[in-house]
Amino acid sequence: MNDSTATPSTANSSSAIQCTPVRSWFDRRAFLKLERELYKGDPNWVTPLWSERKQLCGFGSHPFYKDADSQAFLARKDGRVVGRVVAIVNHAHNRHHNEQRGFFGFFECIDDVDVSRCLFDAAADWLRGQGMTDVRGPVNPSLNYEVGLLVDGFDTPPTFLIPYNHAYYGKLIEACGFEKCQDVFCYDATMDQLATIDPKLKFVIEESTRRFNVKCRPIDRARFDEDVQAFLKIYNESLQRTWGYVPMSQEELEHQSKQLKLLIVPELTSIAEIDGEPVGAGFGLLDYNQLLIHMNGHLLPFGWLKLMLGKRKIDRLRLVSTNVLPKYQSWGLGLVTLARILPDAIEFGIHTGEFSWVLESNRLSRGTIERGGAHKMKTQRIYDRKL
Repeated sequence: MNDSTATPSTANSSSAIQCTPVRSWFDRRAFLKLERELYKGDPNWVTPLWSERKQLCGFGSHPFYKDADSQAFLARKDGRVVGRVVAIVNHAHNRHHNEQRGFFGFFECIDDVDVSRCLFDAAADWLRGQGMTDVRGPVNPSLNYEVGLLVDGFDTPPTFLIPYNHAYYGKLIEACGFEKCQDVFCYDATMDQLATIDPKLKFVIEESTRRFNVKCRPIDRARFDEDVQAFLKIYNESLQRTWGYVPMSQEELEHQSKQLKLLIVPELTSIAEIDGEPVGAGFGLLDYNQLLIHMNGHLLPFGWLKLMLGKRKIDRLRLVSTNVLPKYQSWGLGLVTLARILPDAIEFGIHTGEFSWVLESNRLSRGTIERGGAHKMKTQRIYDRKL
């Protein structure tokens, strides 16, 4: 995290609000502690994995920050910590899109517009100092990780790696001059619905399989690292024309690969091959939140054991990604890739599949998902503001 050009404290004397850069170990601890305090007693909040949260906030080593700068801020009112935000400069994004756009993430705040305004003013000042002209968020810390502000679907807990927040956050953000830029959706479908797919979609699957002689298989445990790298490579190549896309660095790919190795269930994955070459990849990620909600955010000393032993109790699958190389994207290979997972998911004991997240602007994916009988359950919103 870059502290060298942090702004001085921003204060609102009339309400005794002060916003200051996070600098010390005590500040970082207060930054993380606020999240726990604000959601105390909320049955739908799932404690994050604190070790991962620290890294993604910029408080520890993470490969994303090899090509990004950030500054965290804390807001205090009458001496009590009441809000937080991280201002982010993602150099990879700005190179890829030829922009000078800053980002904000990890926003948490009491229900007080003056506090949120103080936070966003401090973040905006810092971003201007870095040469930024616009700000977008929330992203934690980029669109390759946790994205958006929950604006619809507060009645159930989020699935694994989907953000959750209080309902009043949208009001606070919009009061500070932010406007909707893009929504992302979470769709639910029972496995029974997916197994009885629309005949037209079934025809597309059969015809695409025949035309290209596609062979689909799960990730191979014997060559796990190679297969995960193949999936991440396809992920990077397939999203090049997607709104907001920024390729992951090789170090980020390797970091994600190590994490996925511990979490992926191979039979809930699919790699589509043509003549032995991977051209499509998809995976379902178990909704580990069903277990994490009872673990207080710590994997040590016994958290990992609880996750591994508890896998078979999970009945919800997050269908995180179905990606196909660009030259095959108009031929239904995404459906072919996904169809391979369904029988194994049903055998595993999965009841519900969630497609998330799906961009509002991705009409092709949304149309296919909705034709398959899935229902929109949650909406996350991404905001923009001029600096």
